[in-house]
Amino acid sequence: MNLVQTVEWAVIAPPVIAAFTAVAVLLADLFLPAARKALLGPLAAAGLALAALSLLPLRDGDRSTFCLPDDPALCAYSADRFAVILQLLVLGGAFLTVLLSIPEANGKRVPAGEFWFLLLSSAAGAALLPAARDLATLIIALEVTTLPAYALVGLRRGSGAGPEAALKFFLSSVTATAVALLGIGFVYAASGSLFFDGIAEGLDEADPRLSTLAEAGVALTLIAFAFKMAAVPFHFWVPETYLGAPLPVAGYLSVVGKTAGLAGLILVTTEAFPGHGDLWGPLVAVLAGLTMTAGNVAALRTDPRAPNSAIRLLAWSSIGQAGYLLVPIAAAAYTEEGAGATVAYALMYGAVNLGAFAVAAHVARQRPAHRVDDYRGLWARQPAAALAMGFFLLCLAGLPPGVIGLFAKVAVFETAVDAGLGVLAVVMAVNVAIALYYYLRWTAVLFQPAPHGAAEPDAPRRLPAAPLTAAIGLAAGVGIVLSGAPQLILTFASGTLL
Repeated sequence: MNLVQTVEWAVIAPPVIAAFTAVAVLLADLFLPAARKALLGPLAAAGLALAALSLLPLRDGDRSTFCLPDDPALCAYSADRFAVILQLLVLGGAFLTVLLSIPEANGKRVPAGEFWFLLLSSAAGAALLPAARDLATLIIALEVTTLPAYALVGLRRGSGAGPEAALKFFLSSVTATAVALLGIGFVYAASGSLFFDGIAEGLDEADPRLSTLAEAGVALTLIAFAFKMAAVPFHFWVPETYLGAPLPVAGYLSVVGKTAGLAGLILVTTEAFPGHGDLWGPLVAVLAGLTMTAGNVAALRTDPRAPNSAIRLLAWSSIGQAGYLLVPIAAAAYTEEGAGATVAYALMYGAVNLGAFAVAAHVARQRPAHRVDDYRGLWARQPAAALAMGFFLLCLAGLPPGVIGLFAKVAVFETAVDAGLGVLAVVMAVNVAIALYYYLRWTAVLFQPAPHGAAEPDAPRRLPAAPLTAAIGLAAGVGIVLSGAPQLILTFASGTLL
């Protein structure tokens, strides 16, 4: 067999541009004097913007590369609509993360060159992953996304919690990856292929004596992606990692890292293992129910007066949101229109969750204890920041004026009902009600008067740093546009995406 593959550089431009920008930033860091290292952040942002613009020629979603000459249908990289939309989400999330990180890097809290290189490298892997169409490329992209994240978590100078959080993140992630590699070995043994189309065909035609091996491989392969999405019981690393990491890195993991796991899970279930829906469908449904319940109940029990309660609540909220994202994937085992709703929900979640982290990063510059109660009286001190945070929280809760959050939840709920997953739909409805309490509690704190004697005379004059202002504005703008045109979400959820 001829294994020489063709390459179309325009098709692979998004991850390649991000990777080249990472190398350019690292080289520039070697030669720039200390006084000019602040230019590295804008350079990283420009590279990500250029990578996102390179998606424009691919918007028709019908181009592939790294195809086998003897079988052009087998390609390792495909820029279809699914890949392009998730690449846009990944690169947009990384761009917002750069804006959040500029004050941190310019404040000498992290080594600038290494920080931008690691962030861009991880973004390149996350941009590659949705376009992967074989298990080898998929697992490599997943590790390229994750390996720099370990270092990013523990990179802050003088942080005692960072290295410990990075180590916990590393050990649990490596274990999950090792289990997934074992599963991939089983799948290859049963199907004889690493390409998704070849696996789907090979498993259907496999020797019946290999059925147990194939089923074990399918289940084990899902573990790595469940870990990246922080699905229960693979979620224990999230609160400690978010607390130990720099706040922009925590926001990055909550959106871009989760999107990478989401993309991988959709690909292996719907593309590689469509004939085993009776196995992974109930499994993902159980994971969805457990994940949303564990995340929301833990967030509900978070004491708003405790140190770091704001970050801890965002961490548990992220886990709860992962449960909602899993619902349409479970439904995809029984209907062809499930995965589109997951992507639609991810678009909403990515914009507003990074927006919430941007406001948290701003408040943390004044109140480093990271308590939810630190937001009390924010409306009186900084009305714009309070309005933005309230809007983001209401979007996550699914309440007006966060109309986009409401429509995204309705789309996800509809997929569960259409697939006959009535029990999961009821569990989701209960969890949405639970989440309303802690989202509304935090929103109410924004507009309550500050405790007597706690007001700061100069607080109204403390505006967010310009990059933070831009990040908050961009996230709010996306949320407002989508809330004004929720039919965009309905289009994705209708099944036209995949």
